[in-house]
Amino acid sequence: MQNDNPLKLTPKEYKIKVLLVDDQLIVGEQVRRMLSQFDDIEYHFCQDPAIALPTAKEIKPTLILQDLIMPDIDGLTLVKFYRASQELKDVPIIVLSSKEEATTKAEMFEAGANDYIVKLPDKIELLARIRYHSKAYINLLQRNEAYESLEKSQKALASELSKAGEYVISMLPEAISKDGISTFWRFIPSAQLGGDSFGYHWLDDNHFAIYLLDVCGHGVGPALLSVSAMNFLKSNALSTLNFHDPAVVAIALNKAFQMSDHNGLYFTIWYGVYNKADRTISYISAGHPPALLIDKQGNMNKLMNDNFIIGGLPDFPFNATKVNVPEDSLLYVYSDGVYEIELLDGSIWELDEMADFINETKNDNADEIDGLLNKVKILGSKEILDDDFSMLKIKFH
Repeated sequence: MQNDNPLKLTPKEYKIKVLLVDDQLIVGEQVRRMLSQFDDIEYHFCQDPAIALPTAKEIKPTLILQDLIMPDIDGLTLVKFYRASQELKDVPIIVLSSKEEATTKAEMFEAGANDYIVKLPDKIELLARIRYHSKAYINLLQRNEAYESLEKSQKALASELSKAGEYVISMLPEAISKDGISTFWRFIPSAQLGGDSFGYHWLDDNHFAIYLLDVCGHGVGPALLSVSAMNFLKSNALSTLNFHDPAVVAIALNKAFQMSDHNGLYFTIWYGVYNKADRTISYISAGHPPALLIDKQGNMNKLMNDNFIIGGLPDFPFNATKVNVPEDSLLYVYSDGVYEIELLDGSIWELDEMADFINETKNDNADEIDGLLNKVKILGSKEILDDDFSMLKIKFH
């Protein structure tokens, strides 16, 4: 299988390349003899200072030995040219000169030279300086390549996460308003790919299933588990499982998605079935925040029962609860990302405060959900939240 990962695991190997720019052929020959016995050093000589810059760009040296005194173009000018070139601006430069004056050295360093040698130096000294400066430059090249590879890898990962997020959103249901039920929802993903998902559908002409689940953590793993659980819940037409009974559904989910089989991941879920004929909801809350059932007078019933998370204990005895649904009641099902907001003082905005806000601002559309979203952004001083913002609203006419 082809490996398309842009992140390279091993750095590219570089050979030491030395370019000597000197108008004296005898100097070029002397340096060649000094370096010829070393197989890891590739030597190049440029006698014409007029072509030094294009020659250096073509060769891509790891070090330039630059003579100071030359006809037409002096070494100081060439050092400035090298430093002005995008391709050569970081290449180490050792200036060779017969002069020992401090002012001359200062000018060279100010122009961008890395080192200064009175020519011709001892072979051991020259070799040591060549290896030292070349090694530093090669390390720089390898570091830059690593950064570039990492950036490509991060972009590729961000693209994949974006596609995964789009897929999760594509699974969310369309809003409906018929058969005595109207639905509204808002799903605002966090900065990271999360594990929230939800849905609803008619099991038959009389029973309407509603569910929202929240997988622990963020990233591809939780998102995949969330999608798998959603597909499980949508498979009622192809399954012998009694999806009308929330306790049976929770037991089946718990059996299918044990943490030990899914890399330590678990999820919470609120699953309810509305019976249109007798206006009741049978529900189960497995480690999940309570759904809010609010009648038209503003009386609130928090729908929650004492059940464990999905995937935690293999044989947990899940039990469901049934409640009446008054006419024109509103049901809000959500994840903890809509209220567990860290405030500037370090405290957490509580569930009861969120519930009161929803009750005070409830209406016949989704304005209160949008208002809640704006409020938590202000409370947390964040435009992009740390966790998915997921809220599902059902109106029972």
